[in-house]
Amino acid sequence: MKRVLLGGTFAGLVVFLVSAVDHLALPIGRMGVKTLPQEDLVLGAMSSAIKEPGLYMFPGMDFSKTPTDEQQKEYGARYLAGPTGLLVYSTGGVPPMQPRQLSTELLSDILAAWIAAWAVSLTAPSFGRRVLLVALLGLFAWLSITVSYWTWYRFPGAYVLGEGIDQAVSWLAGGFVLAAVFRGR
Repeated sequence: MKRVLLGGTFAGLVVFLVSAVDHLALPIGRMGVKTLPQEDLVLGAMSSAIKEPGLYMFPGMDFSKTPTDEQQKEYGARYLAGPTGLLVYSTGGVPPMQPRQLSTELLSDILAAWIAAWAVSLTAPSFGRRVLLVALLGLFAWLSITVSYWTWYRFPGAYVLGEGIDQAVSWLAGGFVLAAVFRGR
């Protein structure tokens, strides 16, 4: 258990640092992300119309109740006509890269690395297989989450690809840490 916690902590830190490099020093973290055209106009309209933070889907439908066949048909027609999308909206601004955001990201990477360390402790007899196992866990997460966003919500392909590269590279690096920690067990 000591190796799981210690190895997972170090691997999580490495994943966090590699991902930070991907997002801050390399273009990987910005792939597929664009600036709003006519941003002042769009933000003004959003500020006037949207009063609560949340995740908004458009065209919208009230998902709090079961829609009638007619409502489903009307929604389908609006969805087909477009535009469609998701909007993650916050009513107030916050400084970018706050300590709370960074610490939450680091903690989530460490928790994920503890899971990977536990998996490595149960399996993967060779150094290379331990590295591969952890890298595959990163790809698993990407395929099960980010690719779904591309499939269902039309996240840009370049964004999805960038996230895949980030997950593969950062968890490969974390895999090297865990493989070294579990060497000789």
